[in-house]
This record gives sequence, C-alpha cells and structure tokens, in this order.
Amino acid sequence: MIEPGHLGEKQLLKRELGFFDLTLFYIAGGLSLRWVATAAAAGPSTILVWIFACLFFFVPLAASVLELSARYPEEGGLYVWTQRAFGDFSGFLAAWTYWMSNLPYFPAVLYFGAGSLLFAFHNGQKLAATGSYYLLFALVCLAVITVLNVLGLKFGKWLNSIGAFGSWIPILILLVIAGVSVFRFGSATKFTAASMTPHADLKNAIFWSTIFFAFGGCETGSFMSEEIKNARRTIPRALIVSGIILAASYIAGTIALLVALPSAQISGVGGFASAIQVMCARLGLSWIVVVIALFLALNSIGGAASFLSSTSRLPFVAGIDRYLPKAFGRVHARWGTPWIAIIFYGVAGMLCALLSQAGSTVQSAYDLLVSMSIVTYFIPFVFLFLAMIRLQREPFPRGGIRFPGGRAVAVLLASVGLITTLLTIVLALVPPDDEPHKGLAIAKILGSTFLLVGGGAAVFLSAKWRRKT
Repeated sequence: MIEPGHLGEKQLLKRELGFFDLTLFYIAGGLSLRWVATAAAAGPSTILVWIFACLFFFVPLAASVLELSARYPEEGGLYVWTQRAFGDFSGFLAAWTYWMSNLPYFPAVLYFGAGSLLFAFHNGQKLAATGSYYLLFALVCLAVITVLNVLGLKFGKWLNSIGAFGSWIPILILLVIAGVSVFRFGSATKFTAASMTPHADLKNAIFWSTIFFAFGGCETGSFMSEEIKNARRTIPRALIVSGIILAASYIAGTIALLVALPSAQISGVGGFASAIQVMCARLGLSWIVVVIALFLALNSIGGAASFLSSTSRLPFVAGIDRYLPKAFGRVHARWGTPWIAIIFYGVAGMLCALLSQAGSTVQSAYDLLVSMSIVTYFIPFVFLFLAMIRLQREPFPRGGIRFPGGRAVAVLLASVGLITTLLTIVLALVPPDDEPHKGLAIAKILGSTFLLVGGGAAVFLSAKWRRKT
C-alpha cells in the first residue's frame, strides 16, 4: 500500500480535466475508425456483432467503471480497485498487463493513421509498403505526445480533443456520402436475414475479438481520477454521453460503408480511407479524400495520446507503492505531471514500434500487434469485473452515481462482462484464415502473453523482497 512519505507526490497533481475534456478524451480513445473498416469488411453480419458487443461487453464495462469510479475516485483506477479487492499482487498484475498491452497498441493505431495519411498526397500509395515510413510516423507522433503530456494535461488534452474531432467529422462525412451514393446507385449490400446472421466459425473468431476490443477504453479516464475536476460525478456523466456516441458511431459508420460499397472492397491498414476514396471517385468528389485522410491521421494520434496519458498513471501509482522504482512515483513540481512515468512509457512505446518492424512486412506486423494487444489487453478486465463483484460487500458512498438496480444488477452485469471477456480472450487466439503458419502464430501470441505475465510477477516479487530486506 502507499507509504505515508509519498502521499505528498499526489498532492502535486493538477485537476485539469472537466466534463467536456473528459468526454472528448473518451471519444478519442474509444472511437477508432479502423474498426469501422474492419467491421464493414466482414459484411452485414457485423451489425449484430456490434450490438452483441455493446450489450454484453461495453454496457457491463461502463457500468462497472461508473460504479467503481464513484466508490474509489483515486489515481490509478483499475490498480486501486483490484488492489482493494484482492491485494497488492493482483492490483499490480492487473496494472502491469494493462500498460504492457498498450505498448503494441501504439504502433498499431499509428500505423492506421500513417496508412490513411498517404491518401492525402498524390502518389502517396507508393509508400504503402515501406516499413520505414510507418515506423518514422509512429516514432515522431509518440515523441510529440510524450513531450506534451510531460508539460501537463492542459497541453496534452488538446491532442485528445483533436483526436475526437478526427473521428466525428469523418463519420459525419461518411454518412452524407453514403446517403448520396445510395440515392444515385442504390445499396451496394443486400441486408437479408441470412446475410446479417453472424457465422460462428473459426474464420470469424479473430473478427469477433477485435470488435470487442474496439469497445475498450472507457476505463482509462479513471486512471487520472485525481487530475479530474469532481471525478466522482464527472466520470459517470462523461461515460454516459461518450458511450452513446461511440456505439452509435460504430454501428452507423459500418452500415454507411456497407450501403456504399461491397465488403470485398474494404480492407487493409488504410481500409477506411481506401473505401472513402472509391466512394468519392464514383461521385466526382475526390478532393474530400484529402480532408478525410488528414482527420483519420488525427484520429489515430488522438487515440494514442489518450492511452499514453492515462495508462502512464499506472506505473506512476505502482512507483508510489514502491513496486516499481520510486522515481516512477514522482510528480514534477512545476508541471504537475508524473513526468518520469510518462517519459518511460513513451520511450517504451517507441521501442515496441522498432521491434514490430523486425523481419516483418507492414501488414504482418500490423496483424501481430493487433492480436497481441487483444489478448493481453483483456486480462485486466478479468480483474476489473471480479473486483466489481467482490467490492459489492462495501457500502456505496452517498452522492455517487451507480447503474440502476443496486447490488443485484451490478453483480449480474459484472458476471456477464466477465464471461464475455474470457470468451474474447479465447477467440483472440484463433489466427486469421489467411495465416500460413497457424500453429506458429498461436505459439507467438501465447508465448508473448505468458512471458509478459511472468515478467510482471517477477517484478512484483522482486520488489516485495527488496521492501522486506
């Protein structure tokens, strides 16, 4: 637990985020347009998958975060909740797997932005197979994100706001273009009962897991609870508003792509931008592609920024607890940020981007990063939902906002979320149908996951031994 001598570090944190800031933060981190293209490429059955993922994962997750944030509005969120429910080891392991899972997420989401940005330039697609271009884009973006967040959330939050608009505007433009396209050419996809029925086979397993992955992110704001104005009430309100926007955008965006184009024409790292390009070419509106491409790049940067700024708070609180070097728990006296934790996390993201290109093509590196992110990313949610159930034994604070129905509904929703999370982890292990070495792909993901979890356990036990001696 936190040592009294280090409580002063938290007091240096500055409460910079209000309701509007936090709502945009959730949208920037939660609404990634790469998943709209991924969903549309799988056909009209994805609409029901979106609805299923929303009801059986996103709603339980948002309800759990809403209640746990109201109960314990402390810096670290997930770390604090799991620690309170199951002890220090579980709290550290939940935080460790979460922050490690986001390291491959950074280059993955920035690769999408880099691929989309190429559509803004004449002959830009010549760089589409150039790994050094994607790598340079990711490294530069991570460096800028790290520096701005070190200087404070008053600067870093603008990346989140820009990222949120980078998702809203393309969705709105997509809806308009799709409407015009349907009016002039008719729907490119037939929506029948057969085509909208999801096929529960191995070929679609990885797709199901990525759709659930798309709905993650609403837990991140709570990692910065002591940097949010009136966190106990601001977090639930921002969650509700952003949650409605996220679900509506994913479903409406997928439908819009499908009515404008056949699913076979939507694929790849730059799938969303390439689909927009085809749609605009048919309508004689090619100039819109440049605008969309720029906003898509901003969307990916905003997503990376939101996860880097929030997730870096997990090693910060672990540093305060001395399970990581105490330097991680220091706050800059002038900027009011855990600057060492942020810098370390940003550099680690850059290192992951470098490693992702070792001996891989751009597409294979992208696919591996996504698969690794999904498996390790969902492990902390197992802890979160279990903590939600366990902590029902403690009284709910007055004035807090919780999901209607009290304890019974809270346990039910957490149980549904837990089952869905475990199922998603299993589905994420299934390699895509076009993977030539399926056994090797599964071995890579399992091996990296066990190595990651084992590394976290080793770090914790080593720190505990040092504290005792």
